[in-house]
This record gives sequence, structure tokens and C-alpha cells, in this order.
Amino acid sequence: MKHSSYVFLALGLALTTAGAQSPELRTFTNAQGKAIQAKLVGTAGDQVTIEMAGGQRFTLGISTLSATDQAYIKQAAASTPAAGSGSTSPPVVGGFKPKPGPNDKLDPAVVNEVVGLPLFADAMLWQTKADEVAGKLELKKESETKTSSSFRSYPKDTFRMFGARPYSVALYAAEGLATNLSLVFANKGDLFGMDGENNNRVDRNTPKAQALAILEKAMKTDVAAISAKLSEKLGEPVKQRFGDGEARDTMLRWDWCGHSILLREQEGEYVGVELVTTEVADAGGKVKMTGDKIIRDRALANVEKRTNGDVVINEIPMVDQGPKGYCVPATAERAMRYLSVPADMYVLAMAGETNIGGGTSVQMLLEECAWTSAAKAARSTPGRASSSSRISKSTSTKASPSSGDSTVRMPSTILPTSAPKTARA
Repeated sequence: MKHSSYVFLALGLALTTAGAQSPELRTFTNAQGKAIQAKLVGTAGDQVTIEMAGGQRFTLGISTLSATDQAYIKQAAASTPAAGSGSTSPPVVGGFKPKPGPNDKLDPAVVNEVVGLPLFADAMLWQTKADEVAGKLELKKESETKTSSSFRSYPKDTFRMFGARPYSVALYAAEGLATNLSLVFANKGDLFGMDGENNNRVDRNTPKAQALAILEKAMKTDVAAISAKLSEKLGEPVKQRFGDGEARDTMLRWDWCGHSILLREQEGEYVGVELVTTEVADAGGKVKMTGDKIIRDRALANVEKRTNGDVVINEIPMVDQGPKGYCVPATAERAMRYLSVPADMYVLAMAGETNIGGGTSVQMLLEECAWTSAAKAARSTPGRASSSSRISKSTSTKASPSSGDSTVRMPSTILPTSAPKTARA
């Protein structure tokens, strides 16, 4: 592959200044005969990560390497302990090495009992093809682009995971491999169907105080059930601050063999469970900002100008909003994921102060994005004053129009893991 040749050329140039070969390094050769010195970091599906003497890491397709290298990688992968095998040294996967934990000796069957489905096997989720994981969860493919995909379902009332009923189950993937699993339990969107269908829902005409009381009770019930189910087998959770800036909140965390199971309760909003790598959890959910130039270049690469004069924007991901009025948050998630910005419509619904059952303030949603972007830029740019001294969050004294069906023009920003808990006028 041409890309592999470029990678090896760049690595070869870097090698000329790397000095003597480290004992851990070996020679890797690609199909074009280019050779470099590097050490094996880990594998994930059909991808391998290697590291130069200077610490630079590169991930490329295993098939782009020589037959000898492929055999070496296969042998190294075969000698790596599987998840739940009792090893106190978790395998190196996808470029990171999970830290040993007290639950690592648990058999996958024990953890599957907690989940309520045969989700886990010998390999970590992050080593597993997304289609295979989606099949175990009976998820339908929601979207697929050149680099990412997602799967989602809105299960029936009888469906249970972690001892409670999830209203939404979504799996996200990159380069064909699972990256994270998101479950949303009792929440203000799905619990209150627009048509009032199902006995456990009320319609949007229910008085707000009564609706909030019903939501609070449902959320408390789910949190108690999920916590009990996880703690029974995985022990007591660790409380961890998650997110960035004003968006930071406390989550409950359980770990097992490179997987972190995170339980969040957002007051008056939703109960969620997130399965992520322990690496992501250790970072507290913080995401590195992507430069505007990179975002613009990615977006321009997807613009197709046809001979008949049509201009088509390709690779826009799809988001299924489900049986609730989340048109604006779902559209916003599509726009942000198109720009490679992690986003979730349930979090965006909080930012836009979505009403129970649906109806979002576009103005509020855009204000949150713009303010968050400016605050992050002020904190991260040398020579600029802190966000507290130079940036103030504007509030509006006028009611913002709500919409259940609007197209949102999103700024190139990263929303926090949860919406800032700042009062609005």
C-alpha cells in the first residue's frame, strides 16, 4: 500500500538520527522492501503498533509487512495472555498496556453474568471486530464512513443489561474495531414518549413537576440496580472525577481486564453506563483538541464536485434519534462526528436544555459549544489570560426558541463529556 510505503520512508529517515539499535528493537520490512528498526507494541485486529527508538509510535496494517514479520506478530499475539486468564500482566492491545487490577482473574463468564449477555470472551472488546460485538448485542448498523462506524438499538421493554432496562444501546467503532459501548437507561427523552406509548411512559402534557418526580424515581431505581449488580461480582466501585472544567462530575468505576465500566447519574437528565478502555478512564474522559486546520482539511476532503455542477458532502455519519423529539441534538451529533469531534445526543440535549420528551433550544446549544470552545482555547494557548479573567459566559434573559426539527450549524469545538452545570437566566 502507498500509505505503508510513506510510513516506512518517514520511519527510515527518523532512524538515521536514532543512534545505536536498542536490544528491544528488531527489523520490520514492508512489502516494498523498506526496512526499519522498531519494537512491537501491540496488535488490534488486523492492525499492529510499532515503536521507534525515539518513542514515536505508528499503527499500520499487518498485511503490509513481510511474511516473516507477520509470522513474528502472530506468534507474539498467540503468547499474549487472554482476558480473564488469571494473568497479572494484561496484554498490550491497540497501543496501550492495561494496568493490572484486582478483578483480572475473573472468568469472562462471571462478568457476562453481570452484563446479562455473553458480551465478553477471551479477547478484549477493543481487539474484537465491531460487527461481532454488535451481533452479540443484536444492534443494527446505524452508520458507516471510511474510518468509523456505529451501531444502535432501542430495545424492547423486556430487555435487560446490568440488571436494568436500557432505552438505548450504542456501539462505536474506528477502523472496524470496537472503541466504546454506551448505554442510556432512564432518561428524560426516551422515558417520556411523544405519543405516550407503553405503560411506563407519560406524554408531554404531564405537569412538569409530576414528570420530573417520575423521572427521578426511575433514575434512582436504575442506579441502585446497576450498582448492586456490578458490585456483587466486581466489588465496590471507585469514585472518579470525569470530564473537563465546569463539566466535571463524579462517576462510579469498575475495572476488568482493560475494560472500565462507568456509571453516571446526571440529575434530571439520564442514567448512563459507558464501557471504555482503562486508558480512556485513567485520562478522566478528557479529549485532546483538534486543530482547526486539520478539521478543515478533513472536511474539504469529503466535498465532491460533480461534472453536472452538483456539490455533495460525503461521509456524514447517521444518528438514529429513536422515539423521542431529539432532532436537534441528533443533527448536532452528526455534524460534530463528521468533524471527528466526539459527541453524544443525550449530552447535547442537556446543553440545549431539551424539554422532557423533546424540543431543544438551538440558541442554548450553540452558546454552550461556543463558550466551551473559547474557554478551552484560553486555557490551552500560551500568553492568553485564563478563562476566568478573560471569558465570561453570556446568558440570555429572553426565552430561546425550541425546535423539534432544525438543522444546526455547529462550530468546530469539543463538547465536554457532560454539559456545564451553570445556571441560565
